[in-house]
Amino acid sequence: MASPDTASSPYLVLARKYRPVSFSTLIGQDAMVQTLGNAFKQNRIHHAFMLTGVRGVGKTTTARILARAFNYQDATGKHPTLDLDVEGEHCRAIIEGRHVDVIEMDAASNTGIDSIREIIDSVKYGPVSAPYKVYIIDEVHMLSTQAFNGLLKTLEEPPPYVKFIFATTEIRKVPVTILSRCQRFDLRRIIPEVMTAYLENILAQEAIGFEPEALAMIVRAGEGSARDNLSLLDQAIAHGNGHVSALTVKAMLGLGDRAKTIDLFEELMSGNIGQALTTMREMYDAGADPQTLVSDLADFTHLVTRIKVVPAAADDVSLTPDERKRGADLAGKLPMRALTRCWQILFKGYDEVSRAGNGLQAAEMVLVRLAYAADLPSPDELLAKLSNQPLQSAPMPPPQLNRPSGGGPQALRVEQPREAPSFAAPQPSVPQASANPQNYAQLIALAAEKRDILVKLALEANMRPISFSAGRIEVALTDGTDPGIIATLSARLQQWTGERWLITVSSKAPAGPTVRQFREQHEEAQKAEAHEDPLVQAILEMFPGSTVRVVPKLEQVPVEAYLDAIKDEEDDE
Repeated sequence: MASPDTASSPYLVLARKYRPVSFSTLIGQDAMVQTLGNAFKQNRIHHAFMLTGVRGVGKTTTARILARAFNYQDATGKHPTLDLDVEGEHCRAIIEGRHVDVIEMDAASNTGIDSIREIIDSVKYGPVSAPYKVYIIDEVHMLSTQAFNGLLKTLEEPPPYVKFIFATTEIRKVPVTILSRCQRFDLRRIIPEVMTAYLENILAQEAIGFEPEALAMIVRAGEGSARDNLSLLDQAIAHGNGHVSALTVKAMLGLGDRAKTIDLFEELMSGNIGQALTTMREMYDAGADPQTLVSDLADFTHLVTRIKVVPAAADDVSLTPDERKRGADLAGKLPMRALTRCWQILFKGYDEVSRAGNGLQAAEMVLVRLAYAADLPSPDELLAKLSNQPLQSAPMPPPQLNRPSGGGPQALRVEQPREAPSFAAPQPSVPQASANPQNYAQLIALAAEKRDILVKLALEANMRPISFSAGRIEVALTDGTDPGIIATLSARLQQWTGERWLITVSSKAPAGPTVRQFREQHEEAQKAEAHEDPLVQAILEMFPGSTVRVVPKLEQVPVEAYLDAIKDEEDDE
């Protein structure tokens, strides 16, 4: 039976009971402690400090310990030190937050210039009993612009007996003018190994039994925050009636279906959407939130991806045995493309579920999309699967330009040789531009290099070369072409080459296609050839509605092939 004193004394939560009071008991911030230790040894102690970090990592605790260090005084006198294992004259009052020379202010509730004006006025007066007057301002980013501006001058040139310590979780909201006047320390999240050892030590002092798996769940949920971890541990002790077990922690944190989340992930990645929807409905009926389910799937996807890239990630002490073993197995089986695609779908789906009127329906649609996309093969795998042979890239020979049977001034047609088709024909050679073009192909290349779109389009779409020699060109114009383009071309050639060119128009109407028409005919021939290929037909049947396209730039037929075809035609005539 508890004694009357014990029964009447209020319970002190673990986060307050085990709050560090010296740097030797502060965990997870070794880099900061080392830097401060060097500064104190060299007597190079700054007058203003900015402590930043996520919630619960020890910003305010560090500020109070620093106030002790500044004002340490024992029988030998006043001397700042980080060795605080033995309490000094002012230490107890500072620890309990009642020292007159250590002023704490919460900027969240004192945002205006009036609160800062009080500090500015009080700075004029020295400390009452301690060596230094210390101002601790928590959540400093909440101060107004006027308040920050009012603090600037005092912060830059404070009296020698004043120290400022600021703490914030939103460092980006603090003006640069304030940051430049402070020595900044970024307090890190406490790593799982350190946090686990810390909690085990506290449980030993409290004489409370625990299961390692339960502690791992708490450490993971605490996300590197000492205060959050201690609060969760307090809750777990009460929930388990004095014993921290995995079963009670799962129920407390809503993690009872962690293994089911992995089951759901495996069902989705194997394409078993029916079973996946059943599993999700069971988890929903048990109280799981649809958005949380999508988030948990994304978390596990990230874990599997990390293990695949860094196998040592499976040794994280905060992972459950299921996550550690099954995560490693899945990392070995699933390709990276499937994991990255899964992450993208879940990342987008999380936002969709949050905005949907019916979260469960939206989550189910995300799972359907994921199940059908998870096992899609990559394009090269699909082609290899359909052809049952390694893919080979064979160059497609240039088309032959022939006249249809029957003679007469009929339009020319393009016929593609019946060679083995290639889905990625190599890019044809592009004629090199020359300041003094020797043929029609080089003329087109020169217009492209000079970025004269009007002339280039005219050469390709409105003209057909009849003859070409140095300084002299004969062309035929298509119907409706403005004859003024000849004078424009002549002027451009004189400007580009420095020589005069004689350009004449043939009285004979062009019998064949222009360069552009020739290329378009070649493209259609390529498409027709592709449609006859059994492999392409299989792909079109597998993906209804898909079409065959000629890859941009790869379909460009060398102009030389066009010219050769025209020459052959003229020779035939």
